[in-house]
Amino acid sequence: MNPLESRNGFSIVTAIFILLVLAVLGVFMVTLSGVQSRTSLWALQGARAYHAARSGLEWGGSQAVVNNACNALSTLTVNGFTVTLGCQAEGPFTEGGQSYFVYRLSSLAEWGSYGNNMYVSRQLSSRVTGAAP
Repeated sequence: MNPLESRNGFSIVTAIFILLVLAVLGVFMVTLSGVQSRTSLWALQGARAYHAARSGLEWGGSQAVVNNACNALSTLTVNGFTVTLGCQAEGPFTEGGQSYFVYRLSSLAEWGSYGNNMYVSRQLSSRVTGAAP
């Protein structure tokens, strides 16, 4: 048997192996690209949720100070986010001859439904002081 004849099938095996390795690398690169794209989208949605929750806090604080009272639970819609605002009044307190209330605000901004892969939420809280009537 000629030594050259025994090597004829070896190049086909090598070519198939290289093609498989390149195919696996291609699939990995496409998957990685998709993950990077979704990560950017989730980061953007998280920032939007944060600002929607902050808008809820600002609206609730404004309502509490202007009306000298607050609703226990309010729901708003801010740029597609459902913002649930909770408020609790404490006081009146007196300091330096002035009476005031402290309003504890909690704002939850949500996009989508819980358990969905596109669900995003942010929750913020703050305290606002308003003069007693």
